[in-house]
Amino acid sequence: MTLRGETLLFATHNAGKVEELRQLLAPYGVTIVSAAEKGLPEPEETETTFVGNACIKAHAAAKATGLPALADDSGLCVDALDGAPGVYTADWAEGPGGRDFMRAMTRTYAELQGKDAPWTAEFRCTLVMAWPDGRDEVFEGSVSGQLVWPVRGTLGHGYDPMFVPDGEERTFAEMTSAEKNALSHRAQALTALLERFT
Repeated sequence: MTLRGETLLFATHNAGKVEELRQLLAPYGVTIVSAAEKGLPEPEETETTFVGNACIKAHAAAKATGLPALADDSGLCVDALDGAPGVYTADWAEGPGGRDFMRAMTRTYAELQGKDAPWTAEFRCTLVMAWPDGRDEVFEGSVSGQLVWPVRGTLGHGYDPMFVPDGEERTFAEMTSAEKNALSHRAQALTALLERFT
């Protein structure tokens, strides 16, 4: 199977992730259609690992549509917080009015009080490609860095304004999408996938 020139169902309702994947796959002529655009419900993520939750989303979308489906589960793992928020990264953003990552970053900063700096962390991404017949393949990527406060930058999404990747002085949210995509955990996982399918 090759992805070049194909339409790929991306099992997410996260507009930021959809846009990021569209940019990453544009050179390959891949058209991205999201689960939200297909009107698919969001399955409950009941696993405690990135790969487990990505499998739930990918298989649910593939089964519902009869199409191969790609799902992402990713998050921020903070060393001083024993890997939290990890698979619960999006949950930390939930609250009155819906999902707000400023809320999540503020909580993270509060929980880091009293912890020695630098606050090292890792963004992790797991991509799962699932087929309607139940097969799947897993691709992973990660990027290490440090957390900063106050947050900086207005680009990107999620925890990007708080995260400075190793070797850089700017947060992901201070970088252009092209600069971030050259470094990001999602780009690494996608590179592994493209090596397999292009």
